[in-house]
Amino acid sequence: MVAGHEGVAGTSPPTPARREPLQLSHVLFALPALAFFLVFAILPLIAVVALSFTTWNGIGSIEFTGLLSWKETLSRDSTWHGLLLVLLMIAATWLMQTPLSILLGTFLAGQQKYRNVLAVLYFLPLLLSSAAIAITFKSLLDPNFGLANGLNMPILQQNWLGDSTLVWVVLLSIIAWQFIPFHTLIYQGAVRQIPQTMYEAAQIDGAGRVRQFFSITLPQLKYTMITSSTLMVVGALTYFDIIFVLTGGGPGVSTRILPLDMYLTGFRGNEMGISSALAVILVVIGLGLALGVQSFAGKDATASQMEGA
Repeated sequence: MVAGHEGVAGTSPPTPARREPLQLSHVLFALPALAFFLVFAILPLIAVVALSFTTWNGIGSIEFTGLLSWKETLSRDSTWHGLLLVLLMIAATWLMQTPLSILLGTFLAGQQKYRNVLAVLYFLPLLLSSAAIAITFKSLLDPNFGLANGLNMPILQQNWLGDSTLVWVVLLSIIAWQFIPFHTLIYQGAVRQIPQTMYEAAQIDGAGRVRQFFSITLPQLKYTMITSSTLMVVGALTYFDIIFVLTGGGPGVSTRILPLDMYLTGFRGNEMGISSALAVILVVIGLGLALGVQSFAGKDATASQMEGA
């Protein structure tokens, strides 16, 4: 009896698991991915940073001019205008896509067969090319030959792509229509991972569907929301093709966001140094926003498993 007592009292805390030594096979398996990342990510980034300190028209010789390209970049009104527009794009796309993605993901997480059919239908826009989508909507929204004229609906005969306000409504709606399915799929998988016992206990306590959603589903989706928001925020910095085809940056410069300004400056203005500086600015903004969103996760990534319980 005493021995048993001493056994309990003398029990030592569990020792942490020992880390296995790094083996050569692990390194060999990682080398292809590391080489791919080095060649297609790190080296181009280094080249762009180097080009930002030069003056080059894309054809002739490259001249090192120090901070001249950076001074011209930061002194241009179009740079700050494009930066403001891209920040507005990030905020607007997040506000539009996140709530709808969560609601659709929660709805499609059900096990009913018709919801699986709807999930396939909702996913179709993501399979289409952004350029093809832009061309299609540009034709449909034409006030003279588009959908309004074909259906004889005067209410649709608006200058959708020629008005600086309407063009943003159209642009954000098309982007949301294309990319909401991707984030919906993420939330659908996350909702299905939530233990059903939590919902059963809530039902016993008399909680309805709305209360369960706000007290259980949303807290459990915290880290999924952080992942989705990171992809959404960084992805908004790459919206180029759909804007280039749909509006070309117009009307005027109302949709000339920073990625589009970078392209037009480099390949139409033949100012590769300034264009490279704009690319570096985009990389810094993307890294900063990604780290900022990830900081909401905190240090314990498993803590959300108990939230909402």
